[in-house]
Amino acid sequence: MSPHYALFFDIDGTLVSFKTHEIPLSTIQALTQAKANGHKIFIATGRPPIIITNLGAIEHLIDGYVTTNGALCFVGNEIVVCNAIPQEEAKLAVNDAKEKQYGIIVVGERNIAVLDPKGDVDFIFRQQLAVKNLNEAIPVEEVLEQRILQLTPFFNKDYEKELLGRIPGCISGRWHPAFTDITAQGADKGRGLLAMAAHEGLDPQYTMAFGDGGNDTTMIKTAGIGVAMGNAIDELKKEADYMTTSVDEEGIWNALQHFKLI
Repeated sequence: MSPHYALFFDIDGTLVSFKTHEIPLSTIQALTQAKANGHKIFIATGRPPIIITNLGAIEHLIDGYVTTNGALCFVGNEIVVCNAIPQEEAKLAVNDAKEKQYGIIVVGERNIAVLDPKGDVDFIFRQQLAVKNLNEAIPVEEVLEQRILQLTPFFNKDYEKELLGRIPGCISGRWHPAFTDITAQGADKGRGLLAMAAHEGLDPQYTMAFGDGGNDTTMIKTAGIGVAMGNAIDELKKEADYMTTSVDEEGIWNALQHFKLI
Protein backbone atom coordinates (compact mmCIF):
# COMPACT_ATOMS: atom_id res chain seq x y z
CA MET A 1 0.00 0.00 0.00
CA SER A 2 1.44 3.38 -1.01
CA PRO A 3 1.70 6.13 1.66
CA HIS A 4 -1.00 8.77 1.80
CA TYR A 5 -0.13 11.86 -0.25
CA ALA A 6 -1.18 15.50 -0.13
CA LEU A 7 -2.05 16.43 -3.72
CA PHE A 8 -1.79 20.08 -4.81
CA PHE A 9 -3.54 21.15 -8.01
CA ASP A 10 -3.32 24.33 -10.04
CA ILE A 11 -6.71 25.27 -11.53
CA ASP A 12 -6.43 26.83 -15.01
CA GLY A 13 -4.89 24.43 -17.51
CA THR A 14 -4.47 21.71 -14.87
CA LEU A 15 -7.85 20.92 -13.31
CA VAL A 16 -9.91 23.08 -15.65
CA SER A 17 -9.65 22.91 -19.43
CA PHE A 18 -8.85 26.13 -21.29
CA LYS A 19 -11.05 24.76 -24.11
CA THR A 20 -14.22 23.81 -22.24
CA HIS A 21 -13.74 25.87 -19.02
CA GLU A 22 -14.80 22.75 -17.12
CA ILE A 23 -13.16 19.97 -15.11
CA PRO A 24 -12.96 16.84 -17.29
CA LEU A 25 -15.03 13.89 -16.05
CA SER A 26 -11.90 11.71 -15.78
CA THR A 27 -10.37 14.30 -13.41
CA ILE A 28 -13.47 14.35 -11.20
CA GLN A 29 -13.39 10.56 -11.06
CA ALA A 30 -9.64 10.51 -10.32
CA LEU A 31 -9.92 12.99 -7.43
CA THR A 32 -12.95 11.17 -6.01
CA GLN A 33 -11.00 7.90 -6.02
CA ALA A 34 -7.84 9.52 -4.60
CA LYS A 35 -9.83 11.01 -1.72
CA ALA A 36 -11.52 7.64 -1.07
CA ASN A 37 -8.03 6.09 -0.94
CA GLY A 38 -7.03 8.43 1.89
CA HIS A 39 -5.10 11.13 -0.01
CA LYS A 40 -5.68 14.83 0.74
CA ILE A 41 -6.62 17.31 -1.98
CA PHE A 42 -5.52 20.94 -2.04
CA ILE A 43 -5.98 23.74 -4.56
CA ALA A 44 -2.95 25.88 -5.45
CA THR A 45 -3.94 28.75 -7.70
CA GLY A 46 -3.11 32.28 -8.72
CA ARG A 47 -6.79 33.13 -8.45
CA PRO A 48 -8.04 35.04 -5.40
CA PRO A 49 -10.93 33.29 -3.58
CA ILE A 50 -13.59 35.62 -5.03
CA ILE A 51 -12.98 34.30 -8.56
CA ILE A 52 -12.58 30.61 -7.72
CA THR A 53 -15.96 29.81 -9.24
CA ASN A 54 -15.20 26.80 -11.44
CA LEU A 55 -14.61 24.01 -8.91
CA GLY A 56 -18.21 23.14 -8.05
CA ALA A 57 -17.84 19.53 -9.22
CA ILE A 58 -15.01 18.80 -6.74
CA GLU A 59 -15.56 21.38 -3.96
CA HIS A 60 -16.67 18.70 -1.47
CA LEU A 61 -13.32 16.91 -1.93
CA ILE A 62 -11.03 19.87 -1.17
CA ASP A 63 -9.09 19.94 2.12
CA GLY A 64 -7.57 23.41 1.79
CA TYR A 65 -6.60 26.25 -0.53
CA VAL A 66 -3.36 27.95 -1.55
CA THR A 67 -4.65 31.09 -3.34
CA THR A 68 -3.18 34.24 -4.88
CA ASN A 69 0.01 32.24 -5.60
CA GLY A 70 0.61 31.45 -1.93
CA ALA A 71 -0.17 34.89 -0.45
CA LEU A 72 -3.40 33.64 1.12
CA CYS A 73 -3.68 30.01 2.29
CA PHE A 74 -6.55 28.66 4.35
CA VAL A 75 -8.28 25.53 5.62
CA GLY A 76 -12.00 26.11 6.16
CA ASN A 77 -12.25 29.43 8.01
CA GLU A 78 -8.71 29.22 9.39
CA ILE A 79 -6.05 31.41 7.74
CA VAL A 80 -2.73 29.56 7.46
CA VAL A 81 -0.78 32.25 5.54
CA CYS A 82 -1.55 35.89 4.77
CA ASN A 83 1.46 37.59 3.19
CA ALA A 84 0.77 41.13 1.99
CA ILE A 85 2.62 43.33 -0.51
CA PRO A 86 4.28 46.41 1.09
CA GLN A 87 1.59 49.09 0.94
CA GLU A 88 3.76 51.75 -0.70
CA GLU A 89 4.78 49.32 -3.44
CA ALA A 90 1.14 48.39 -4.09
CA LYS A 91 0.27 52.08 -4.44
CA LEU A 92 3.26 52.67 -6.73
CA ALA A 93 2.14 49.84 -9.05
CA VAL A 94 -1.47 51.06 -9.15
CA ASN A 95 -0.35 54.62 -9.90
CA ASP A 96 1.91 53.30 -12.66
CA ALA A 97 -1.02 51.45 -14.22
CA LYS A 98 -3.13 54.62 -14.13
CA GLU A 99 -0.30 56.69 -15.63
CA LYS A 100 0.63 54.20 -18.37
CA GLN A 101 -2.98 53.20 -19.04
CA TYR A 102 -2.71 49.42 -18.69
CA GLY A 103 -5.16 47.11 -16.95
CA ILE A 104 -4.58 45.83 -13.42
CA ILE A 105 -6.50 43.71 -10.91
CA VAL A 106 -5.84 44.69 -7.29
CA VAL A 107 -6.56 41.92 -4.80
CA GLY A 108 -7.15 43.01 -1.22
CA GLU A 109 -7.82 40.82 1.82
CA ARG A 110 -11.58 41.15 1.37
CA ASN A 111 -12.25 42.72 -2.03
CA ILE A 112 -10.83 43.24 -5.50
CA ALA A 113 -10.61 46.29 -7.75
CA VAL A 114 -10.26 46.31 -11.53
CA LEU A 115 -8.74 49.08 -13.64
CA ASP A 116 -9.34 48.25 -17.29
CA PRO A 117 -8.80 51.26 -19.58
CA LYS A 118 -8.37 49.18 -22.75
CA GLY A 119 -10.73 46.28 -22.00
CA ASP A 120 -7.90 43.72 -21.75
CA VAL A 121 -8.96 42.42 -18.33
CA ASP A 122 -12.55 41.93 -19.42
CA PHE A 123 -11.65 40.27 -22.71
CA ILE A 124 -9.08 37.81 -21.34
CA PHE A 125 -10.65 37.01 -17.97
CA ARG A 126 -14.30 36.90 -19.03
CA GLN A 127 -14.05 35.55 -22.57
CA GLN A 128 -10.85 33.46 -22.59
CA LEU A 129 -10.78 32.25 -18.97
CA ALA A 130 -14.55 32.36 -18.25
CA VAL A 131 -13.94 34.17 -14.95
CA LYS A 132 -17.06 35.23 -13.05
CA ASN A 133 -17.50 37.72 -10.20
CA LEU A 134 -15.28 40.47 -11.65
CA ASN A 135 -18.43 42.61 -11.52
CA GLU A 136 -18.15 42.46 -7.72
CA ALA A 137 -15.10 44.74 -7.86
CA ILE A 138 -15.13 47.90 -5.73
CA PRO A 139 -13.24 51.22 -6.18
CA VAL A 140 -9.46 50.84 -6.10
CA GLU A 141 -9.07 53.52 -3.39
CA GLU A 142 -11.15 51.37 -1.01
CA VAL A 143 -9.19 48.20 -1.79
CA LEU A 144 -5.89 50.03 -1.20
CA GLU A 145 -7.02 50.59 2.40
CA GLN A 146 -6.87 46.80 2.88
CA ARG A 147 -3.78 44.60 2.92
CA ILE A 148 -2.91 43.89 -0.73
CA LEU A 149 -2.26 40.23 -1.48
CA GLN A 150 -1.76 40.33 -5.24
CA LEU A 151 -1.55 42.64 -8.23
CA THR A 152 -2.29 41.35 -11.73
CA PRO A 153 -1.06 43.91 -14.29
CA PHE A 154 -1.62 43.43 -18.02
CA PHE A 155 1.73 44.09 -19.68
CA ASN A 156 4.55 42.19 -21.41
CA LYS A 157 7.64 40.52 -19.94
CA ASP A 158 9.96 43.42 -20.79
CA TYR A 159 7.92 45.97 -18.85
CA GLU A 160 7.47 43.44 -16.03
CA LYS A 161 11.25 43.52 -15.40
CA GLU A 162 11.24 47.32 -15.36
CA LEU A 163 8.41 47.60 -12.84
CA LEU A 164 9.82 44.86 -10.57
CA GLY A 165 13.01 46.93 -10.31
CA ARG A 166 10.91 49.60 -8.59
CA ILE A 167 9.05 47.27 -6.21
CA PRO A 168 11.82 45.21 -4.55
CA GLY A 169 9.46 43.72 -1.97
CA CYS A 170 7.63 41.82 -4.70
CA ILE A 171 8.04 38.81 -6.99
CA SER A 172 6.26 37.87 -10.19
CA GLY A 173 4.76 34.63 -11.50
CA ARG A 174 3.55 34.72 -15.08
CA TRP A 175 1.14 32.05 -16.36
CA HIS A 176 -0.32 33.95 -19.32
CA PRO A 177 1.43 36.00 -22.02
CA ALA A 178 -0.87 38.98 -21.47
CA PHE A 179 -0.47 39.42 -17.71
CA THR A 180 1.47 38.39 -14.64
CA ASP A 181 0.67 37.90 -10.95
CA ILE A 182 2.73 39.98 -8.53
CA THR A 183 2.91 38.96 -4.86
CA ALA A 184 5.08 39.81 -1.85
CA GLN A 185 8.56 38.33 -1.58
CA GLY A 186 8.12 34.93 0.03
CA ALA A 187 4.62 34.41 -1.35
CA ASP A 188 4.70 31.67 -3.96
CA LYS A 189 3.01 28.32 -4.48
CA GLY A 190 6.02 26.34 -3.26
CA ARG A 191 6.04 28.11 0.10
CA GLY A 192 2.26 27.82 0.22
CA LEU A 193 2.58 24.05 -0.21
CA LEU A 194 5.12 23.82 2.63
CA ALA A 195 3.00 26.01 4.93
CA MET A 196 -0.06 23.89 4.27
CA ALA A 197 1.89 20.66 4.83
CA ALA A 198 3.26 21.99 8.15
CA HIS A 199 -0.20 23.13 9.26
CA GLU A 200 -1.72 19.74 8.47
CA GLY A 201 1.18 17.75 9.93
CA LEU A 202 2.13 16.27 6.55
CA ASP A 203 5.58 15.14 5.44
CA PRO A 204 6.64 17.31 2.42
CA GLN A 205 8.20 14.15 0.96
CA TYR A 206 4.67 12.85 0.46
CA THR A 207 3.35 15.86 -1.43
CA MET A 208 2.60 15.83 -5.14
CA ALA A 209 2.00 18.98 -7.19
CA PHE A 210 0.38 19.37 -10.61
CA GLY A 211 0.74 22.44 -12.81
CA ASP A 212 1.15 23.90 -16.28
CA GLY A 213 2.31 27.53 -15.99
CA GLY A 214 5.27 29.63 -14.89
CA ASN A 215 3.70 30.40 -11.53
CA ASP A 216 3.65 26.65 -10.78
CA THR A 217 7.46 26.34 -10.95
CA THR A 218 8.19 26.77 -7.23
CA MET A 219 5.49 24.26 -6.33
CA ILE A 220 6.70 21.67 -8.87
CA LYS A 221 10.27 22.01 -7.53
CA THR A 222 9.24 21.97 -3.86
CA ALA A 223 6.82 19.03 -3.86
CA GLY A 224 8.02 15.50 -3.20
CA ILE A 225 6.84 14.74 -6.74
CA GLY A 226 6.28 17.50 -9.31
CA VAL A 227 4.00 16.67 -12.25
CA ALA A 228 3.80 18.83 -15.37
CA MET A 229 0.70 18.61 -17.55
CA GLY A 230 1.21 17.72 -21.21
CA ASN A 231 0.01 21.24 -22.07
CA ALA A 232 2.55 22.86 -19.68
CA ILE A 233 5.09 25.43 -20.83
CA ASP A 234 8.50 23.98 -21.70
CA GLU A 235 10.26 25.68 -18.76
CA LEU A 236 7.97 23.90 -16.30
CA LYS A 237 8.37 20.52 -17.99
CA LYS A 238 12.13 20.79 -17.44
CA GLU A 239 11.62 21.15 -13.67
CA ALA A 240 9.07 18.34 -13.29
CA ASP A 241 9.77 14.82 -12.04
CA TYR A 242 7.09 13.45 -14.35
CA MET A 243 5.13 14.67 -17.35
CA THR A 244 1.59 13.44 -17.85
CA THR A 245 -0.82 14.02 -20.74
CA SER A 246 -2.74 17.27 -21.16
CA VAL A 247 -5.74 18.41 -19.12
CA ASP A 248 -7.98 17.44 -22.06
CA GLU A 249 -6.35 14.00 -22.43
CA GLU A 250 -7.03 12.59 -18.94
CA GLY A 251 -3.75 13.98 -17.58
CA ILE A 252 -4.70 13.90 -13.89
CA TRP A 253 -6.19 10.41 -14.12
CA ASN A 254 -3.14 9.08 -15.97
CA ALA A 255 -0.67 10.59 -13.48
CA LEU A 256 -2.49 9.31 -10.39
CA GLN A 257 -2.69 5.86 -11.97
CA HIS A 258 1.01 5.99 -12.87
CA PHE A 259 1.91 6.65 -9.23
CA LYS A 260 -0.61 4.02 -8.06
CA LEU A 261 -2.61 6.50 -5.96
CA ILE A 262 -5.83 5.36 -7.65
